[in-house]
Amino acid sequence: MDVVGLREETPGCAGLVFLDNAGASLVPRQVHEAVVSHLELESRVGGYEAEGLAAELVEESTAQVAGLIGASPREVVFFEGASQAWSQALGAVVLEPGQRVLTTTSEYAGNGVGLLRMAALRGVRVQVVPDDADGVLDVGVLEEELGRGDVGLVAINHMPTHNGLVNPAEAVGKLCARFGAVYLLDACQSVGQWEVDVERIGCDLLSGTGRKYLRGPRGTGFLYVRDGVRLGEPLSVNHIGGEWSGPDSYRVLAGAAGFASFEHSVAARIGLGVAARYARGVGMGWARERIGGLAGLLREGLAGVPGVAVCDRGRERSGIVTFTVAGREAPWVVGELRERGVRAGVSRPGEQRWSGAGEGSVVRASVHYYNTGEELGRVMDEVGRLV
Repeated sequence: MDVVGLREETPGCAGLVFLDNAGASLVPRQVHEAVVSHLELESRVGGYEAEGLAAELVEESTAQVAGLIGASPREVVFFEGASQAWSQALGAVVLEPGQRVLTTTSEYAGNGVGLLRMAALRGVRVQVVPDDADGVLDVGVLEEELGRGDVGLVAINHMPTHNGLVNPAEAVGKLCARFGAVYLLDACQSVGQWEVDVERIGCDLLSGTGRKYLRGPRGTGFLYVRDGVRLGEPLSVNHIGGEWSGPDSYRVLAGAAGFASFEHSVAARIGLGVAARYARGVGMGWARERIGGLAGLLREGLAGVPGVAVCDRGRERSGIVTFTVAGREAPWVVGELRERGVRAGVSRPGEQRWSGAGEGSVVRASVHYYNTGEELGRVMDEVGRLV
């Protein structure tokens, strides 16, 4: 790929080193233009008529997102964010009192709270599967727990938000298929930086977001619902995902269609589709290789700076690089880097209460394929000056 061309299509690359892609990435010019174009159309003809005129673009957005993850368009439904998509998926899983829900130590705090709430509502028990020696979900222990029975759901993240590890999503999928457990995968950090193929992974449900590595607009997310997966009703049902079946009865549509809702930003959904098309054009195999190489370069360089400790775990690692600077709080480091033209973020592993991490925070520098080795060299120099 032409990295210079990719950077030219990303206006935000000019004048700063952007390393907050795990938070909200820089959108390419094509996404920006698609969103603005539809907003201008709405200003001329009104929102309803504009939606009708853009019906093919919205349909194309669904097809592009589905194609990116190896799904059928009928298996994909849009949301205003990944948390909403994940919560609706969780609420529709059929769970009986006394069953167990298996998850990881590295779950996003919002997911953890959602799982505990569901446990209280349904009378199920959340069980955290321990990590192996490399810090990722222990597949051997997971297999043992599934073999004990009474597991209604396995809900894990592909890549956690607070460090660079990658959980063995495909191995988990094989075990869930073998033991008949529903499999919900949070792919917020992986869609857009790795190949994510729902057939190869074997998940029944997958949630993703637009604003992170996919480089789409904020306020966009999506849910994949495998055809034929046994689910109950979503926690929230309306006349788009359901329909009247009698004066005092209703019917929820099957599959992903049952999760659809009426009100949404058409411009943002069009932008999400353009972002998915852009990602497919870039190629996720190339993206994974380049992001991994840049992240490895940054980890190695930072580890060589006296007083800097790299905090990432796992056998395979994502584009998220986390580190601490001796004697300095992470928010201070991020603020100082910002003054020097480097955008990074703060991660608080302690918010993942099941991880056993302390209360401290770390600097999160998440690279993307449009970053360069020269930029990362500059970051290493700037961090060295802050020690």
